[in-house]
Amino acid sequence: LFLVGDVTNTDACVVVVFTASSGSSNVSLLRKMSARKAKNLSSVPVDAFSNIRITSTWTFLQSVDWSEPWLVGLLVFHLLCFAFTIFTCKYYRLQIFHFLLMVTMVYSAEYLNEVAAMNWRSFSKFQYFDSKGMFISLVYSVPLLFNTVIIVAVWVKRTFSTMTELKTLQLKRKAARENAKKTQ
Repeated sequence: LFLVGDVTNTDACVVVVFTASSGSSNVSLLRKMSARKAKNLSSVPVDAFSNIRITSTWTFLQSVDWSEPWLVGLLVFHLLCFAFTIFTCKYYRLQIFHFLLMVTMVYSAEYLNEVAAMNWRSFSKFQYFDSKGMFISLVYSVPLLFNTVIIVAVWVKRTFSTMTELKTLQLKRKAARENAKKTQ
């Protein structure tokens, strides 16, 4: 088995198979492999903006034109949302409202994806909004869910510290009662 071409670039890789007895190339195997390879490559979408084959989440995010004004606005929104999440750590009621608002926005992401898919020409250069919602999930819902996880972590920490303080007070009262009984 000999590989000819750049092995890292699967488009330019050519496989030549020689049989041990005659030394001739097995053309039928090569045709089958190239047909299978072409079939697989055509099923992988190519981004129209950057000509990158989209095979993972990372290549998908690389293919997005992040200079579009609405995407810059979305990034600023997420930064402000994160800053507000950090700011509200000491304000429990405000944080509850913020948490519920973010969960509602994540819940409405499917509807927002449908509306954006129908009207993408009015605000975007490219159609990012697919029927499965991958784009809206990655750039809209995941950052909001990240903020909600931070809020839940703050609530768990606050609950543990409150439980610790409560147990400390219980032990102090118990010790005070025992001291009072001993002195009587």
